[in-house]
Amino acid sequence: MTKDRRSALITGSGRNIGRAAALALARDGFNVAVNGSSDQSACDGVAEEARGLGVDALVTMGDVGTAGDARRIAEEALAHFGAVDVLVNNAAIRPSSGFLEMAEDEWHRVIAVDMQAAFWLSRACLPGMVDQGWGRVINFAGMNAIQGYNGRAHVSAAKHGAWGMTKALAKEFGPKGITVNIISPGPIRSEHADPAMTAHIESLKSKVPLGRLGEPDEVAAAVSMLASDAGAFVNGQMIQVNGGAQT
Repeated sequence: MTKDRRSALITGSGRNIGRAAALALARDGFNVAVNGSSDQSACDGVAEEARGLGVDALVTMGDVGTAGDARRIAEEALAHFGAVDVLVNNAAIRPSSGFLEMAEDEWHRVIAVDMQAAFWLSRACLPGMVDQGWGRVINFAGMNAIQGYNGRAHVSAAKHGAWGMTKALAKEFGPKGITVNIISPGPIRSEHADPAMTAHIESLKSKVPLGRLGEPDEVAAAVSMLASDAGAFVNGQMIQVNGGAQT
């Protein structure tokens, strides 16, 4: 157990926004728990980079879309660091299916990963935050999810649910010194194995007044701010990092 500094658990942090958030928090002096569901080597690489920044790092693999794994991931971080002071619920999936063609299993899987994971992990980490009178929970939405995805009703439902839970928890836990907020990224440059998804994201540049895609580090900067003392009076808010794209 290493409780010599504050610690953060970031789900889905092997690449893209999650990776950038983990490294931003490491630069800010937080110990970090890096999580992924399958790519152990990517998570190991992020943890090694974090250790190079002078903090402790734990890799805790598992599927946050299952209650047992989500709780175990939190328990491993709590046991290793002594507390999880900042919880970043970043992991998400975004499959595409027409509503009438969508399998029920797909619906339930998206709801589990994109919303219920935040419930399970928050329930595991919030008691320690309450005990110490300080904490940060940072959830993730998405610009198109909040607008309403065509072909992704499950994603929109899950992200709206996460937004609703954010507002409710901000009111419930604010008096205990804990802030709860949600970040909604716009089109962000990312690593995708699917060329079609990469092409789709590139096509979204036309919706951004700045004329470019955002970078994962620019979203991570919002995570860093919310986790810092500078974010102490920001609570129950959706922070949009989208270059001015209309929602």
